[in-house]
Amino acid sequence: MGIKGRVHSLETFGTVDGPGIRFIVFTQGCPLRCKYCHNRDTWDSKGGKEYDVDELIHEIVKYKPFMISSSGGLTVSGGDPTLQPEFLKSLLMKAKDSDIHTAIDTSGFVDIDVIDPILDYTDLILLDIKHINRDAFKDLTGVYNDKTLNLAKHLSDKKIPTWIRYVLVPGVTDNEDDIRNLCKFINTLDNIEKVEILPYHSMGRFKWEELGYEYPLKGIEDANDEDVLKASKIFKDYGIDIAIK
Repeated sequence: MGIKGRVHSLETFGTVDGPGIRFIVFTQGCPLRCKYCHNRDTWDSKGGKEYDVDELIHEIVKYKPFMISSSGGLTVSGGDPTLQPEFLKSLLMKAKDSDIHTAIDTSGFVDIDVIDPILDYTDLILLDIKHINRDAFKDLTGVYNDKTLNLAKHLSDKKIPTWIRYVLVPGVTDNEDDIRNLCKFINTLDNIEKVEILPYHSMGRFKWEELGYEYPLKGIEDANDEDVLKASKIFKDYGIDIAIK
C-alpha cells in the first residue's frame, strides 16, 4: 500500500480548478482561517476520510480519456494540500507516471523547502492571494502573507506556470490602492498565465452555522457586476487581463 492522506471530498468532472476537465482531490486540513471560507468543514486536519495514493490513482486514471480530450488533468485542492506534503508529492508523482497533467490549488502558506520537491511533479499552480496588504491579510486569514508572496517569487524563479486567484470581497479586498499594489506585484513575476477574480458570495455561510459557528462576514453583500468591473479596470490599467469565475 502507498502513502495515505486525509481527503475531504472528490470531484470527477471539475471545470473551474485548472484547464479542461479535471479530477479534483479536496484534501482535509487548512492553515488559514479565512473569514469567507466556503469549506469551513475542511479546516480540521483530522477530519475527512483516509485514502491510499494507489487507491486514488486507480480512480483517477479511469477519467484519463476525458482529461486528454479536454487538455485537463488532476487538481489537488483543499483545505490546503501542502499540509500533507508526502501524500501530495506521491499523488502527483504517480499522476505524472500516468501522463496526467497536475495542478495544485494552494494559499501558498508553506515553506519553500517543503514544497520545492513537490514542484518537480507539478505542471501548474493555482495560487490564492487573499490580500496584498500584510496586516489586512492577517485580519482576513489569521496569518501574514509573507509565505504566500515568497512562494509566488519562487514559482516565478523556477518558471512554474501559475494562475493567480483573487477573491473580491466588498469592503474587504476591493480597496483600489490594494488592488493596484497587487497588480504591481503580479507584474514583477514572469510565470503568470492567468489572473482570476472570484466574486465573493455568502453561500458558505450555512456551513459555518451548520457547524455551530457564527459567520464572520455576516452583513457583507455579495460582489456584484459593478464591483467586478471596477476591479477589472484597475487590473487592465496595469496590462493584466483577468478572467472572472
